[in-house]
Amino acid sequence: MKEQIIEIMSRVFELPVSDFPEDIKQKNIDNWDSLRHLNLIIELEEAFDKSFEPEEIAEMTSLDKIISYIK
Repeated sequence: MKEQIIEIMSRVFELPVSDFPEDIKQKNIDNWDSLRHLNLIIELEEAFDKSFEPEEIAEMTSLDKIISYIK
């Protein structure tokens, strides 16, 4: 699951997987803005057949938090 999420993030943020920091967080990714955040959520919802609440979306600002909401 983690690898699949990172692949999605790579597409959305237009970064090679190798360029992601070890601790993936919104503050560590320069082009993680509000529009790309929404695109990320849409991609995650489609890939994992889930629907997230607005409060969850606002909190999904790191790889660890994203994984916890998908589980």
